[in-house]
Amino acid sequence: MAEVSSAAGVLPAAGMPFRHILGMRVDAPRSYDDAVDRIVGWTGEDVARTIGVATVNNVMESYDDASFRDVMNACDLVTPDGMPLVWGLSMLGVRSATRVCGPELTPLLLARAAEQGIPVGFYGGDQRTIEALVGVAVSRWPSLRVAYAVSPPFRPLTPQEDEAVVEAITAAGVRLLFVGLGCPKQERWMAEHRERLPIVTIGVGAAFDFLAGSKRQAPAFLQRWGLEWAFRLVTEPRRLWRRYLRQNPRFVALFARQLVRERRRSR
Repeated sequence: MAEVSSAAGVLPAAGMPFRHILGMRVDAPRSYDDAVDRIVGWTGEDVARTIGVATVNNVMESYDDASFRDVMNACDLVTPDGMPLVWGLSMLGVRSATRVCGPELTPLLLARAAEQGIPVGFYGGDQRTIEALVGVAVSRWPSLRVAYAVSPPFRPLTPQEDEAVVEAITAAGVRLLFVGLGCPKQERWMAEHRERLPIVTIGVGAAFDFLAGSKRQAPAFLQRWGLEWAFRLVTEPRRLWRRYLRQNPRFVALFARQLVRERRRSR
């Protein structure tokens, strides 16, 4: 299991404070604009960048699986998607931490990409969702260049199929690829393709469904109170009950233990 030191510091690449929560690095952007500026700036480089948008589920997957922890800690930026991680950063000394969640970050990035002519791509979701997502995106931002949009099959791709995906993304000239495969699949996919795709990839989870209108997002007041998980559990109980009812209580207990250890060390 993961080392639970908070390991404070400032990232050389992102230039912002961070802490390790149950061993997984979580960065602290000052605002959505801060995150958008950094991500959009990276699209002008011919270098692979991976962006994680982290929830409690990411932290717990990381805690339970060292290989996934390595994937998350190798990201160029990991934003706190859920309020529990914002509160956790604050308790560990980063008072300026703000929430930067996928469903809010995605349209902000699309708007900036439309303004600057940055070709974007979408990879994930089912066919109906991806078609609706593209329709919404080009309707809201008519100048947006959607260079690639694919719903992959719900099975592992063959090496030949995977290579065809890489070639298609490259040929399309995508500079910012939104990946909506769900955690931990999307983060692993980005890590596995980093060497072959010198572009910016960002794992945005359910943002595809929310923007396409195929699923409802929690009301703003529930998000502020850190209860978005409860709304999603009610709306998708069969798919999410194991995740939330198992992982959330474990997170609270384990993070409380980390806080106790950190405070003992500080004394």
